[in-house]
Amino acid sequence: MAYFWTKTAHLVFVMAWMGGVFYLPRILVNLAEAGDEPAVRARLVLMGRRLYKFGHMMFGFAFVFGLVLWLHFHMSGGWLHAKLALVALMLVHYTVSGRWLKGVEKGKPLPSSKALRWFNEIPVFLLIGIVFLVLAKPF
Repeated sequence: MAYFWTKTAHLVFVMAWMGGVFYLPRILVNLAEAGDEPAVRARLVLMGRRLYKFGHMMFGFAFVFGLVLWLHFHMSGGWLHAKLALVALMLVHYTVSGRWLKGVEKGKPLPSSKALRWFNEIPVFLLIGIVFLVLAKPF
């Protein structure tokens, strides 16, 4: 029973983090398209900053419960290593989003909104790979 509660907590925190992974780049797109409207930009930066902080907390909880699953319940296999590699790439993506947001606060320019829209799609493909590996455990 402990296994299922641990796995449930891990999945809930992963889903909460994924909300931030998907929405933070969208905030960056809106910032890139906001132009010189200071009130809009300030609101978007505030939203992004709060979301980034929330996402880091959710990732931390998901990581802890995932670590418990790995160490206590002895999850292993090549699929797990591949999944963790994709999760690491997703964390890098999230961190890059956060750094761009922090750059906006310092007056640095963002990539174009078109480039940011493409950047926003990367986690979808990573998530497809992660879900496939978890469900199929192909190796």
